[in-house]
Amino acid sequence: MKPFDVAVVGGGVMGCSTGLFLARAGRSVVLLERGGLCREASGVNAGTLTMQMTRAALVPYALRAWEFWMDAPGWLGLDVGARVRDGLSVAFTEEEAALLEARATARRAAGAPIELVGGNRAREIEPGLSQRALMAGFCAVDGFASAYLAGRAFSVALRAAGAALREQTEVLGIERRGGVFRLRTATDEVAAAQLVLAGGVWLEPMAAWFGLRLPVRVLINQLVVTERLAPVMRTQLGIASGLLSLKQFENGTVLIGGGWQGIGTRADGRGDAFIPENLIGNMRLAAFTIPALRRARAVRAWLGLEAKTADDLPVLGPIPGVDDAWIIGCSHSGFTSGPYLGKLLADALLGQAPELPLFPPDRLLLKDAA
Repeated sequence: MKPFDVAVVGGGVMGCSTGLFLARAGRSVVLLERGGLCREASGVNAGTLTMQMTRAALVPYALRAWEFWMDAPGWLGLDVGARVRDGLSVAFTEEEAALLEARATARRAAGAPIELVGGNRAREIEPGLSQRALMAGFCAVDGFASAYLAGRAFSVALRAAGAALREQTEVLGIERRGGVFRLRTATDEVAAAQLVLAGGVWLEPMAAWFGLRLPVRVLINQLVVTERLAPVMRTQLGIASGLLSLKQFENGTVLIGGGWQGIGTRADGRGDAFIPENLIGNMRLAAFTIPALRRARAVRAWLGLEAKTADDLPVLGPIPGVDDAWIIGCSHSGFTSGPYLGKLLADALLGQAPELPLFPPDRLLLKDAA
């Protein structure tokens, strides 16, 4: 069988975006995913699209990706539930206010339209906000999308573009023979001339296939959703410390996140166990921020994996020492930036000059002790 032009390993937002842009450019693409498309880390996050939790260095990328999300019917062909929401990042203490001001200044310098407002103005923007808020960062181009709907949309778009999808197919190892990558699965071998590793939290063991040490920290985030409520908030909320992500959907449910940790490892896939104290702490913080939530009942909680590099910036570029092999992933707020990062990598594979710089993995690799 003739090798594919490109094999993409990993079917999250970044892997799907890379594969889609390559397929639409005429490359024969096979995408292999151990579960379902956007059903692993990309499918269990809060779906937040925000500039206020994005590292300043990533703001230009996130702004371009935000436009992709909001135009999902245009480039993906389906609505993914993307909605524009006013965003507030709130400070309740003087220490949080100083942190908020420093971060807002850096992000604003990078292009994020963030305005610092006092507590009274913040409550005009969000009437449900606690009276104890001192100040807030306000951004009119925050929002969210449905991670579940994104997976469905990518599946339809990739198939329409001619990509071969191999879901429920874990890649067990890769070697290069005769100038072609050979990807071993439990049932067969897939061959491709070029390779993209887009495995998120699994990029560390994937890099080890090529003898590279790429540290990837794995977070086990806990998320909670409430029962359906009458409207209690109109904005997308966070707090300056980063310990709260809060939004109410059109069906009335409120999603509570913020990176409070559960128990698990990369091997668990979706975490192993909740830490009750962290669930309670997250919900108390949500109710403190939006007092009307004190009356709400939590109906479901789940664990989601997040991959982080040492500097919280993506790994995005050629794999050192391996011709025709590339890597993408591990970005803080990666759901927000994912589609645009995938386009950048696809452009690089197509021999086009990327619009914005890549994030080469060389800076992150560890060297064995002599």
